[in-house]
Amino acid sequence: MRIGLAGVGRIGAFHAATLTALDEVDALVVTDLDTQAARVLADRLQVEFAASPEELLASGVDGFVIATATPGHAPLLRLGLAAGVPTFCEKPVASTLEETLELAKLASATDVPVHVGFQRRFDVGYQRARQAVGDGELGFLHTVRVNTHDQAPPHAAYIPTSGGLFRDCSIHDFDILRFVTGREVASVYATGANKGASFFFQAGDVDTAAAVLTMDDGTLVTLSATRYNGAGHDVRMEVLGSDGTIGVGYDDSLAVTSAEPDVAFPAGPRHGSFMERFLPAYRAELTAFVEVAGGGRPSPCTVEDALQAFRTAEACEISRHEGRPVRLEEVPSL
Repeated sequence: MRIGLAGVGRIGAFHAATLTALDEVDALVVTDLDTQAARVLADRLQVEFAASPEELLASGVDGFVIATATPGHAPLLRLGLAAGVPTFCEKPVASTLEETLELAKLASATDVPVHVGFQRRFDVGYQRARQAVGDGELGFLHTVRVNTHDQAPPHAAYIPTSGGLFRDCSIHDFDILRFVTGREVASVYATGANKGASFFFQAGDVDTAAAVLTMDDGTLVTLSATRYNGAGHDVRMEVLGSDGTIGVGYDDSLAVTSAEPDVAFPAGPRHGSFMERFLPAYRAELTAFVEVAGGGRPSPCTVEDALQAFRTAEACEISRHEGRPVRLEEVPSL
């Protein structure tokens, strides 16, 4: 199988190395706006180089992986669909709700599969939690707690194009909520604050946020997100039911120090970034995409799935700005 990849930054370079290690991938073609960076990666991995995405798609690829910065996702996804090539796109598929809606409609009007990169769906902990919910092991659900806490903020230049903390960071929590519980978000009440670098405020963003979500079956969800968690990268979920509770992210890497005497847990080492935390999930995700591109399975995360997560993020942004609860029905959908 011949795979094309656009974007050779941190996540793109990692995806390129992962793809070359898969037995099903016979050839990889890489491209980037920074042609020199793409040539360097191509030489290092001994793969092919294309001067543009158009040249890459015209070279005859069986699958197309989009790993550029967010502004490049939507135009490249359109190119992939127009070429009829199965496409993997890192989240989000677009920077705005309007463009995400447009792409969801476009994708639904074609039989070209699109796999959106919400890697938590391939993490064994979240898959186990989903199984526990689906099997009724926890009884009825009443509360879910989710958090995404970055150890340190990204570069200041990233923030103005990120879409904001809810759309860039918490969107993973919104997607995994649907994946694990099988339910939809009905309403949100969100807030945010800035205590760190001024560039968040200057971009109209926040460095810390919290929200209370109500699912369509009445389950309550508490969410927190921050760019400043010096203890380490901390991503967790707790699913509380009438018969039991299950937690994701509770291993020795947990970025928490116990205040209880004579407690050695967690022993460490702690994760410093999402790449460390979800390394196996990223590999499983691309393995799944190769299966999708080969016609062996349907997309495990569609553009419509991405739209639902984006709608929740949009509702949180409206709530934060207007200081009120927002029902999801207020946010446009297909």
